[in-house]
Amino acid sequence: MGVKLINFLDKSENPKLGCLSSDKCIDLTIAIDDGRIEFPCPASIIEDVLHVPEGLEILSKQFPKARNLTTLELSSVRLLAPILHPSKLIGIGFNYRDHAEETKKPIPKEPLFFAMFASAISNPGAPVVIPSISQMVDYEAELAVVIGQRGRHIGSDQALEHVAGFTAFNDVSARNFLATDSQWLRVKSFDTFAPMGPCLVTRDEVPDGSGLNIELRVNGETRQKSNTRHLIFDVAYLVSYISSVMTLEVGDVIATGTPSGVGYARNPPVFLKAGDVVEVDIEKIGVLRNPFVDAS
Repeated sequence: MGVKLINFLDKSENPKLGCLSSDKCIDLTIAIDDGRIEFPCPASIIEDVLHVPEGLEILSKQFPKARNLTTLELSSVRLLAPILHPSKLIGIGFNYRDHAEETKKPIPKEPLFFAMFASAISNPGAPVVIPSISQMVDYEAELAVVIGQRGRHIGSDQALEHVAGFTAFNDVSARNFLATDSQWLRVKSFDTFAPMGPCLVTRDEVPDGSGLNIELRVNGETRQKSNTRHLIFDVAYLVSYISSVMTLEVGDVIATGTPSGVGYARNPPVFLKAGDVVEVDIEKIGVLRNPFVDAS
């Protein structure tokens, strides 16, 4: 059974674990605390679950058996990013052929990956701040992979066993620094530049991340539209490849790249401004929606 796990704040601003059911939020923290879901240790957020051996499997099996669960209106809670403190936040460049072509870059022969600071992570619905030193802020709709099992030198045939699930990601970029920086850390890592959510969808619902429609809208207008089947390097290959360089830890996040339609590749280029609302919509995951505001 697939579970759409969420982190949320209750009315007392306490971070809690829940899951989405239609337009409702089911409070799993209460269910675990009072034994309606038999879990081996306290679990207040998703990262707690991931750090329990086979935690997602336990939750998936126990959740359908639980009775009298506390259900909240989604409008009454504030969603948090599904992963709040990853040890690594990794981006993949030019992983859709049409995006490489629109930016006049060669099709990569191996994954191009780069670092982003986890301090850039932003919550669903939270404002993304356009910094005063950049008026060339752009969007990138991406499928993100969350690691659920630690590993190094992982074979492609075993890579998906190390994946906890998937979420939606907006890889916001300050494009003016592309011309001055030889790497993309500053371009991608301003505070609030990494919105993520609204949920973590487990692998029993989305087994390998392929075949998912992905769309980005600005103020309701579609700017990007593709499918994750068009990834040059699929999820299993990326996990295996990155693990040949570094140990992937539980909770690490890999943003798998964006399709064509980004603002700076348009003629003329179009960048985000205060008042814009950006939605990343991925099939089986949901809509990640964030307004953009000026720093002032």
